[in-house]
Amino acid sequence: MEVTEKTAADPHALDAERLADFLGPHLPEMRAPLQIERIQGGQSNPTYLLSANGHRWVLRKKPPGTLLQSAHMVEREHRVMKALHGQVPTPRTRVLCEDPSVIGTNFFVMDFVEGRIFRDTTLPGLSVAERVAIYDAMQDTMAALHKADWRVAGLEDFGKPAGYVRRQVARWSRQFHASKTHDIPAMDRLGAWLEAHAPEEDETGIAHGDFRLENMIFHPTEPRPLAVLDWELATIGHPLCDLGYNCMPYYLPRWMKGCGGFADIDISGLGIPDEKTYVARYCRLTGRESIPNWPYFLAFSMFRGAAILQGVYARSLQNNAAHELAREVGLYAAPVAEIGWNIANG
Repeated sequence: MEVTEKTAADPHALDAERLADFLGPHLPEMRAPLQIERIQGGQSNPTYLLSANGHRWVLRKKPPGTLLQSAHMVEREHRVMKALHGQVPTPRTRVLCEDPSVIGTNFFVMDFVEGRIFRDTTLPGLSVAERVAIYDAMQDTMAALHKADWRVAGLEDFGKPAGYVRRQVARWSRQFHASKTHDIPAMDRLGAWLEAHAPEEDETGIAHGDFRLENMIFHPTEPRPLAVLDWELATIGHPLCDLGYNCMPYYLPRWMKGCGGFADIDISGLGIPDEKTYVARYCRLTGRESIPNWPYFLAFSMFRGAAILQGVYARSLQNNAAHELAREVGLYAAPVAEIGWNIANG
């Protein structure tokens, strides 16, 4: 796990003493001065490793500054992780703080999970058999999430059970325009196409919203998921939106740093399933015969991905983005929108 020390000039720096005072009653095992290290990796909510007398935890907070409405919802992230703990691999949550006076924004703390995070979707250094097992385990976990009973989990009011796709298209269109810094014609065309071609068939399940390999922690030596991370976009919604997002690497090139793509390399022989095989296996796991509107869910995922990247870029201009490469990565919004538009046009 890559970490960086906080500095006085860092807009994400935390007041360790004030934070320790707040956490004391919630983390009784914390007996020594609290140490804080910034974790690099995500583009959204700043994340930190907390350490004290041999124990470790992870803190997730909203970024500083003016934020888009409904973005960076650490409160929802905390709730869904707590509700699903035991059904889907999630870290144990310890406390949610909705008092911004403690460290500047709302945050929650969860247990640190020791394991492997694969930031490169081609899984360099692993054998073919290991890659097969990792991709199968990722898909098994996603299918288990989509089959989980959200009512039993106490998430009845976590989202509206109908009309998810249309609402999502409208939401990400608003998010894009709210963070727009320059014209991206492909986004306008793609947004109009998605609105006009939304599938009539509706399904309801728990949609993670950012289900990808990098957001999972695997056992240190086994191809076994220990935790799914980054639940801030989770809601009650259409599970195929997760699958479409999970399949974006099949369409994104390697030069897009941090996007996990392998569209421009030959994956045959690596142990990574091709898209057709991967989707067919998901259908078997979830009891589907096929996915008639598959291109729509892929195109929507590109649209949403481009809107997220535009938000990353806009935050980088305000100097409150969570990742040091935010400005470079944020400029991928336009090419990702073009890829989505090409998928929509078949």
